Amino acid sequence: MKRREFLKKTAALGIGSALLPATGFPESSRDQGAAKGPVVIVSGNGEVAARHALKQLQQGGEVLDAIIGGVTLVEDNPEDITVGYGGLPNEDGVVQLDAAVMHGPTHNAGGVAAIEGIRNPAKVARLVMERSDHVLLVGEGAKRFAKAHGFPEENLLTDKTRKIWLKWKETLSDQDKWFPGPDDEYSELLREYRHNYGTIHCSALDANGDLAAVTTTSGLSFKIPGRVGDSPIIGAGLYVDNAVGAAGSTGRGEANLTNLSCFMIVEFMRMGKSPQEACLEVCRRIVDHNRLPHLRHKDGRPNFGVNFYAVNRAGETGGAGIYRPSRGYWVGDAKGVRELEMGYLFERREE
Repeated sequence: MKRREFLKKTAALGIGSALLPATGFPESSRDQGAAKGPVVIVSGNGEVAARHALKQLQQGGEVLDAIIGGVTLVEDNPEDITVGYGGLPNEDGVVQLDAAVMHGPTHNAGGVAAIEGIRNPAKVARLVMERSDHVLLVGEGAKRFAKAHGFPEENLLTDKTRKIWLKWKETLSDQDKWFPGPDDEYSELLREYRHNYGTIHCSALDANGDLAAVTTTSGLSFKIPGRVGDSPIIGAGLYVDNAVGAAGSTGRGEANLTNLSCFMIVEFMRMGKSPQEACLEVCRRIVDHNRLPHLRHKDGRPNFGVNFYAVNRAGETGGAGIYRPSRGYWVGDAKGVRELEMGYLFERREE
């Protein structure tokens, strides 16, 4: 969308020039000269995943094996409290995980949603794709499917995330019988993660030109039990077309569900846009469609964030968010693994 067209659309919503993007269009891999496969792109919390996946691909590993192996390292890490084991729980104090995978060569996909007691939902999502006639399994059915394939059931709530949840429970209302404890390190963590949308996404292009993607998350912190975000939904939290490219997202899942964001990023790349441009175009679309009052600042801009990551078949990568992200994204290719700056529409500010 051209700047002039975007202005006309946003003006119709009564938010006009206040929504014009800042100058957040950093150097991307296209600007640096497109790399050949293998190429890996991972969200900002996934350096270890990028290094693992790139190494596996450079050694001739299969593309899904490489990226799922990478995100599994993050799922297993209790210090990342937004994914897998040690992820932040729902409002009942129960960890419910979502994940999906998509395989470019077969155009097949699998996902699990609101699965409890299984720390590696990305692996289960792959089994849904490869060992069932379904694309998505949820809740108790997803857990039974995982256990049938040998996954052990375990308590995913660590002492750290239990104490953060307890702080949230105690400070949620002054009309209940929960009394808050003293201000401590868990109070600070709660302030940081009260509205957390933590997720890890990884897409890759192998040396043969084949693509795959995986997204895995513990979802919105303290969500209503049973809430499912975009991560396990094909087209919303990730999408792959082996002839075009792959895309994934982190951030507010509801915005991606109502815009089929990752599908649109791939379609914009099909139309000739670079990965960076395609990610920014979908950011603009979300802003344009964001009309609910409780999701808007006074100036009309969204009061939430969404970030996107994309790679095309030429090995070019790009990432962008609605607001300037606090960290970049990781790319691994022939130049090594490095962090690149994200594009964005607006400077972030507190309101």
